[in-house]
Amino acid sequence: MTTDYATYIASLPKILASANTLFRSADGRVLLVEPNYRDDGTWTLPGGTIESDRGETPREGARRETLEEIGLDLPPGALLAVDWIAGTARPPLVIYLYDGGLLDEEQFGAIRLQEEELDSWRLVAVDDLEEYLYEGGARRIRAGLAALADGTGPAELVDGTPARG
Repeated sequence: MTTDYATYIASLPKILASANTLFRSADGRVLLVEPNYRDDGTWTLPGGTIESDRGETPREGARRETLEEIGLDLPPGALLAVDWIAGTARPPLVIYLYDGGLLDEEQFGAIRLQEEELDSWRLVAVDDLEEYLYEGGARRIRAGLAALADGTGPAELVDGTPARG
C-alpha cells in the first residue's frame, strides 16, 4: 500500500510556491530588493520559496524570508493576493503576497541585506514599478495595494491579472 501511495503522489502534477511581503513607506513608496542572482536586472519584493518540504506555510515562509533577506522579523499582515504564474521551463508558480504594513525611519534604518542574495534595496513609487519589475510583478503589487485600499480581501490573479471564470 505504501509503494502504491508513493507512486501515486510522485505522479501528481507539481507546482512551486513562493511568498512575498509588501512593505511601504508613509508616502506610499514600495520597498524593493535587487537580487544578485538574476541575469535580467529585475528587482523583487522581499520573499522567496516556501519550504513546504519542511512543513512551512506561506505566512511562515514570508516571515522567514523577510528576516533572512532584510533582517526584519515582522509578522506578515493580511493576505493581499495569490498569483498563479504558468511556467514553460519550470512547473507553475503560485505566489502569496502579504501586507507588511508601513515601515518607519527606524525600521528602514535597521534593514540589513543578505549579501549572498541581494545587492541593494530602495523605495520605489508605484508609478515607477515597471522600471524595476517584470510586468506581472508590477501588476501583482498594484492588485495587492487595491485589495488593501478597498478592503476586498485577497486578489486572485493569473500572472498579475485578475483571474477570470
